Amino acid sequence: MSNAHPPLQGLPLLLLTVALPLATFMQVLDSTIANVAVPTLAGNLGASTTQGTWVITSYAVANAISLPITGWLARRFGEVRLFLWSTGLFVFASFLCGMAPSLTLLVLFRVLQGAVSGPMLPLAQTLLLNNYPPAKRNMAIALWSMTVSVAPIFGPVLGGFISDNYHWGWIFFINVPVGALVVVLVWRLLRDRESARRRQPLNVVGLSLLVLGVGALQMMLDRGKELDWFNSTQIITLAVIALVGLTFLVAWELTDANPIIDLRLFASRNFSIGVICISLGMMLFIGTVVLLPLLLQTQYGYTATLAGLAAAPIGILPVLLAPLIGKHALRLIDLRILISAGFLVFAACMYTRTWFSPDMDMRFVMVPQFAQGLANALFFTPLIALAFSSLKPEQMAGAASLFNFVRTLFGAIGASVAMTLWERREAVHHVRLTEHVDPYSPLARESLELLQRLGMDAQQSLGYLAGQITRQGFILSANDIYWLCAIAFAGMSAVVWLARPVKRG
Repeated sequence: MSNAHPPLQGLPLLLLTVALPLATFMQVLDSTIANVAVPTLAGNLGASTTQGTWVITSYAVANAISLPITGWLARRFGEVRLFLWSTGLFVFASFLCGMAPSLTLLVLFRVLQGAVSGPMLPLAQTLLLNNYPPAKRNMAIALWSMTVSVAPIFGPVLGGFISDNYHWGWIFFINVPVGALVVVLVWRLLRDRESARRRQPLNVVGLSLLVLGVGALQMMLDRGKELDWFNSTQIITLAVIALVGLTFLVAWELTDANPIIDLRLFASRNFSIGVICISLGMMLFIGTVVLLPLLLQTQYGYTATLAGLAAAPIGILPVLLAPLIGKHALRLIDLRILISAGFLVFAACMYTRTWFSPDMDMRFVMVPQFAQGLANALFFTPLIALAFSSLKPEQMAGAASLFNFVRTLFGAIGASVAMTLWERREAVHHVRLTEHVDPYSPLARESLELLQRLGMDAQQSLGYLAGQITRQGFILSANDIYWLCAIAFAGMSAVVWLARPVKRG
């Protein structure tokens, strides 16, 4: 956006403040809205739950690959024009997803949806900041960040309600009217405020290496569970392709005059620490966001709507605190204190989830979710401010693309890793629990006799016990994952102090 345009004021600024965060909310929402609908969606399309998770990861990876070329596309076509085309195509791809008759086509359309939506997030951030009065930009950052942190929570609620009461396709159809409204508002407000355009060669080699490396990595993560990981030749091949592709990508980008990913940004210590924190933080956060609704539906018998509502309280505090953080906290408090406190709250919330048991009620899920909203509010907005604090204005567009690229990529990795660990640890716990069920165990004999007195025959009694062992194995497995997340978040609270302090005021 050219600096020749003065900031917007009054009603136009208010409408832009609604439209751009709404676009961000819609785009981020689609990364999680299918989470609680995976069992329903997979069942309707004749696929397994594991295959159903491809609907989530395919979108995330395509989005991550398209993010880094946002800067080149914006310079070539203009920021406003690119945002409008990206949002319009996102709406069209959403319609195709809702109409998909098979899982294969749905995954294909989700790839298209993720690819065309790549520019939406960084450009919404850039257009909002460039049209805001300088004195109010902290508030703009807070409002934009709030939508990014809250959208993954509303996704399960909407996805659950829709999949329980309507055809699953409506989780994608709802984007159509919202996206159309965003396109109309942004076109009316910014059509005469286009950024300067210039022709610049596309780094075809860098883009090819990016697609090859990231695509192979995500395919390896998706297929690893089904193919027994490195016991499979296909997984080994994908791992080698990912390693070679990403290694050559780094080497090429460091020497090319027009890099797809400007790795020179990592010369800024605060940007580097910000990227490390957002990578690990989103990997852990999205992994647990995907795990919780599946755990509640498959092992506790929650409907998709109830699973979504149980996760929803995490969105309350970010909405209430974002204006305060944007207006006061970013000016008055060391950003490292805010971020570190956010990580420690995350760690405490994850620790409370290590106590999940078969007879747990809904309050035990909702209370930590509510507290985790405080962690979201303290973590996301201050981390963006910290990461971008030492960058020059001309570096902002590339930095926004790179920052959101790693955020999205590691979120997809977190979803895949969480599902793999959940199944692997269940197998371990299943073996340990089964060791206590034998004809010589008094507790096992007593349980079988009780079941038979309730009307079950011997075969039914054994089947019931086997089902309970599997259920408890999955619950214990989830507890293990939450333990790891608690330890990782606690460690990250120290990592942020490697960043330089940001001048307040």
